[in-house]
Amino acid sequence: MEKEPVIIALTGKGGVGKTSISATIVKILAKEFPDKKILAIDADPAIGLGTALEVKPEITLDDIRTEIINSVEEGDTKNAMELVSESRYRIFEAIVETDNFAFLAIGRPESEGCYCRINSYLKNVIEMVSSQFDFVVIDGEAGIEQINRRVMQKVSHLLLVTDASRKGLEVIKTINEVAKEMVDYERIGVVINRIEDMSLVEQLDTGKVELLGLIPTDKNIITYDVAAKNFMELPDDTISVVKIKEVLKKFGVLNGGKPE
Repeated sequence: MEKEPVIIALTGKGGVGKTSISATIVKILAKEFPDKKILAIDADPAIGLGTALEVKPEITLDDIRTEIINSVEEGDTKNAMELVSESRYRIFEAIVETDNFAFLAIGRPESEGCYCRINSYLKNVIEMVSSQFDFVVIDGEAGIEQINRRVMQKVSHLLLVTDASRKGLEVIKTINEVAKEMVDYERIGVVINRIEDMSLVEQLDTGKVELLGLIPTDKNIITYDVAAKNFMELPDDTISVVKIKEVLKKFGVLNGGKPE
C-alpha cells in the first residue's frame, strides 16, 4: 500500500499572511527533504503563491473546468464528457515543474450554476494528482468558502492562520467549527502571525484549537513580499523561517511525523 501524502492546507482571514507562510513552508520542506516530491497548490484566485515562488502557470484548474462547462452550456455533451475523461492528463500538463517543487494553480472562483458532477470529478482528480507527491502544501483563499465547497475535504494537517486581531481570531474559531463537520483531517492547529507585542499573547483566545506558534513581524518577509522576490531564497536564519520550522516540528510534519 502506497504511503499517503502529507497534505498541509492553510486557511484563515484575508491579509494575515497565509501566502507568505505557505511559500516559506515549501522552502523548508524542499530544504529538509531534497529527495521528496513536493506539490504547492495555489487555491487562492489571486495566485499569490505563484508570485511568492516565482512560478507563472499557463493553465489553471479552473481553465480546464470552464472549458468543460462551456461545452455543456453549448449543448456539446459528447465533447464535454471527452474533456472530463481527458482532464486528468490535462491537469498534469497544468503542473509547473521546478528544481525543488511542482506547482498547480486552482484559478478564479467557480462559475455560477450547478456543475456538481464536474466539480466532484475534478476534485477527485486533484486527489489523484496529490497521491503522486510526498508533500502537498495548499494555500487556501480567505474565509471558509473552500471548506464549504469541500475543496479541502481531505487533508492531513489543517493550519489555521491569524494575526492578533479579534476578527482574525474569530474567523479561525468559525473555520474550526465548520471544519469539524466538513474536513477529514488528522491534525489541526493555529499559528498567530505578525505579532508586534509579545506581552499581549496571553490575551489572545484561539478557542479550543492548539496554538502551534507565534511569528513576530519579519522585515525580511515584508521586503520579499513588496519586491516580489522568490521566497525559496529566504535566508535560513530569517526569524519567520526559524519559527515556521518550529511550528512544523510541533505539528508533526518534520521529525518523521512525530509531534513534539
